[in-house]
Amino acid sequence: MLTRWQRHAEAHPRAADAAVALLLFGVSFSGSMLSTTEPSDRPTWWTGVLISAVACTSLLWQRGRPRTVVAVTTVCAMGTSAMGFLLTPLLLGPVMSALYWLAAGADRKTTRRYTLGVAVLVGATALFADPVNHSLLLKTLNPIAWVLLSAMFGSGVQLRRAYLEALQARAAHAERLRIARELHDVVAHHLTLANAQAGTAAHLARTHPDQAQRILTDLTGTTASALRELKATVGLLRQANDTETPLEPSPGLARLDDLTASFASTGLTVTVTTEGEPRELSAAVDLTAFRIVQEALTNVSKHAATKTAYVHLAHAPDGLTLKITDDGRPTAPTVPAAGHGFGLIGMRERAHSVGGHLHAGHRPEGGFEVVAELPSHPRNPEENSTP
Repeated sequence: MLTRWQRHAEAHPRAADAAVALLLFGVSFSGSMLSTTEPSDRPTWWTGVLISAVACTSLLWQRGRPRTVVAVTTVCAMGTSAMGFLLTPLLLGPVMSALYWLAAGADRKTTRRYTLGVAVLVGATALFADPVNHSLLLKTLNPIAWVLLSAMFGSGVQLRRAYLEALQARAAHAERLRIARELHDVVAHHLTLANAQAGTAAHLARTHPDQAQRILTDLTGTTASALRELKATVGLLRQANDTETPLEPSPGLARLDDLTASFASTGLTVTVTTEGEPRELSAAVDLTAFRIVQEALTNVSKHAATKTAYVHLAHAPDGLTLKITDDGRPTAPTVPAAGHGFGLIGMRERAHSVGGHLHAGHRPEGGFEVVAELPSHPRNPEENSTP
């Protein structure tokens, strides 16, 4: 019921404000009849009703002009108090509603200034202009407390709205980073393969045309695969109701054989070994493992003077350890050292995003290695105890 009312209020704000104004007018009408405990001291009831009508009518503009409405309802509350009515929550409804809307939309300084001003004016009027001998506690502290409480509720709504917006912005930023990593890995891997295949085909075109033709056929498959993965990755940016969104599942370790075979045409032989009983991995961890292997082998193909690379998968009950090594020497001074390079940064961020960690660096016996320890299911990165 409350959710239905909220949806209706968001769709028809003017109608919602009118309903609130009518409800508060009915409440204030009752309040004007219960303002004192002594019938002989009770002020004329219709004057209280008239002032309440003015205050409640002004609430129709509380969304667009909250400061003006606060001023009008405050003057009405002061007039009601000066006429001898006890300012109970029944009569303070309009000014409380106005302060709530002001606090929900204005900055803290404005909210604080208006709230304190209303509290001082209402309290002072009740203290010095009340012609009826009401209790000092009831006619001063009681209305001031209700005024402050309504502003606190409005500020709380504003803080919650800001918190939800911050969460949405953080989620959107994380999604953009994830897509950026996907694009980097897809483009870097396939362009590296395509470049190596094209170079090899050009070298063999005159002396070994048959081999060159086979490599060119592989190059066609490489570019086609790149286009499919790019379409799937860019498709993540489409709207939810876009019927052209690709439905191809994300790659995982099940495609590891195809991945390692794709490097054969570049002259790199990849040997895969496994240890332990394979465990089911979550989709996020499976994709992370695949991308780390893909990026590590791409780096070997680009930067190491070697024709062999090794991928070792160590399965454990609670996760998976990946080790990608080579025994080659760097081919250029641009080879990333431990902790450097965008590829290594991307791999490390991928591992960290699922609660794992990654080490990379040169091996004492020569070559380079990448070691990633991943959980079976994503964990909060803050739980990662890696130093």
